[in-house]
Amino acid sequence: MPKRRAALLVVDVQNDFCPGGALAVTDGDRVVPVLNRYLALFHRKGSPIFASRDWHPTDSAHFKPHGGPWPPHCVKESEGAAFHPRLTLPPETIVISKGATRWDDGYSALQGTTENGTPLPLLLKQMAVDRLYVGGLATDYCVKASVMEAIKLGFSITLLTDAVAAVNVAPGDEERAFQEMIAAGAQPATFDEVSQTLDSSAQKVEQ
Repeated sequence: MPKRRAALLVVDVQNDFCPGGALAVTDGDRVVPVLNRYLALFHRKGSPIFASRDWHPTDSAHFKPHGGPWPPHCVKESEGAAFHPRLTLPPETIVISKGATRWDDGYSALQGTTENGTPLPLLLKQMAVDRLYVGGLATDYCVKASVMEAIKLGFSITLLTDAVAAVNVAPGDEERAFQEMIAAGAQPATFDEVSQTLDSSAQKVEQ
């Protein structure tokens, strides 16, 4: 039986969700330097890194022109769908695409697939990952959906509270999202706490 391990999941840090994008999170790009620290940490530890992205077709039912709630955003192959240019994803990062069919909203990264079509939950189990450290955009939508589904599927979750940002369509959405995720079992943590935890785990393995 392979050793259980943790992985980093960076959710939807794409141009369209950052300032100047089609569906921008206010100050959404502030998560980039923090996530870069997590990326460097997990890369140094040799832990798996996943980056999810919305990858919508132009006629997505998710978009207002086709009956959905949102303006067109993160259309596959567009500049808006690209990861933020200052996000330093290591070369071995596994990209997870979601919302890629017309009827797929694609809120949860756990609904996404790799380039060769492998569903993320299946890949996580194949890689013996049992804990996900989750950050990205947006706290009250795709981050929350990803966290809630991962918990339902039996994964342990650490929510990177210093590396998320919210849309806040309604006042208080961010706080309600935090409360819902934590009530479901997500453990909130910041970089210093995660770094100490991973170092402690590594020391126990070495012993």
